[in-house]
Parts: sequence; structure tokens; C-alpha cells
Amino acid sequence: MPSPAAAVLRTESRLFTREPGSLFWILVFPSVLLTIIGLVPSFRVVSDDLGGRRVIDLYVPVAVLLAMIVAGLQAMPPVLTGYRERGILRRMSTTPVRPAALLAAQLVLHGAAALLSALLALAVGRIAYGVELPRQPAGYLLALVLTTAGALALGATVCAVSRTQKIAAAIGSVVFFPAMFTAGVWLPVQVMPDMLQRIVRFTPFGAASEALDRAAAGGWPGWTAIAVTAAWTLLLTGVAVRWFRWE
Repeated sequence: MPSPAAAVLRTESRLFTREPGSLFWILVFPSVLLTIIGLVPSFRVVSDDLGGRRVIDLYVPVAVLLAMIVAGLQAMPPVLTGYRERGILRRMSTTPVRPAALLAAQLVLHGAAALLSALLALAVGRIAYGVELPRQPAGYLLALVLTTAGALALGATVCAVSRTQKIAAAIGSVVFFPAMFTAGVWLPVQVMPDMLQRIVRFTPFGAASEALDRAAAGGWPGWTAIAVTAAWTLLLTGVAVRWFRWE
């Protein structure tokens, strides 16, 4: 007989697959954006200013980060705050199935979707535009896992400080656009002015962008970038745990 936690995960998985909007924005949209960017001819031309790389090479990590940002800030908070707003978490606390099982299931599902989207973006970049796969796969995987954890911790923090779905959506949107900027969606971090680069690399997704870029190029992710990403993950997790309420 499956455990209560396994039963919750199975149920939440079925509900998650019935949300085409979330699935599209997490799984499909980052690769669609990458495909559109790659259609610009000048973005497929090697540039000396980019260290012998192309713009499309820089946007594969951006697409990877975009999936994590969408999963953490746009998809997960409304679900969890909706459960709390409707009293589902409160009712679960009186059953053998604890609310923590539901929270864990949402983290697993959105994290898995973000990682799957990252693999899809890597595949699209490689097949459609000849972007090289990460030359340092172990370092790239470490950066991916840390970044996914950080994005979900940020989303959990939004849930923690939001009483309702509307508030969660509003706060998530406010945080979403700065997160996209620091991830390099509008302007890759590698081509930002030096001063702005130094500032952005101390943000969660700016540091993650640097770590992914270095691993993709064949080097080990810089320890500073890894430390910044891990520190943000721990800080946001602590805030979420401190302020999260089941009802």
C-alpha cells in the first residue's frame, strides 16, 4: 500500500498534467523563445566581442533559467496559496496526510518540470542551431540543481508572505521581471556593462547565469557564483520556513 506522501504526489501529478497553461509556460515557452531568437540571422554569427561565440550560444542558459523562474514564481505560488485560501491545508492537518506532503509534492513536480524544460532547451539549441552541449556536465548539473532549488525557494517565499492567490500573483509578477532581467532575458549578462555585471552577479539568477555559462564553456562553475546561488537558496528557504503558514 502506498504511503500517504506517495499518494499525494500521485494525485498532484495528475492535477499538474491537467494544467496546460502551466505546462506550456514552463516546458514549451523557453524553447519557443530560444527558437525565435535563433531565427535572427545576426544572432547566429560568431562575434569577437562575445569571445568567439554567437548570441544564440548565450541564450541557451537564459532559456534554462527562464524555465526555472516561471516554475518558481508564476506556476507554483498560486497553487499553494489557493490550497491554503480554500482551507485544504488546514483540513489536511487533521488527517494522516500532513500538509508538508502537499508542499513537497509541489516542489518536486515544479522542480522536475523546470529540469525537463532545461533539457529541452539544450536539445533545441543543439539540434536547431548547433549550440555545443555543456563541456563540463558535472558542473552544469550542480549549477542546475542549485538554481532550481533557489527558484523554488523564491517561489515558496512568495507563498509564505501572500495570504491569497491574488496577492501571490501580484508579488510574483513584481519579482518576475527583475528576475528575468538578472537572468539575461533582455540582455545576456555577458554583454552587460562591467559595473552592471558585477551587481547582477550577486543576485540569484545573475550568479546562476555565470555558473551555467562557465560550465557550458568547459570550466568548473566559479566558486563565487556557486556560493552566491547557494547562499540565496539557504536564505530564501529560511525565510519561507519562518513565515509560511498552513492556514
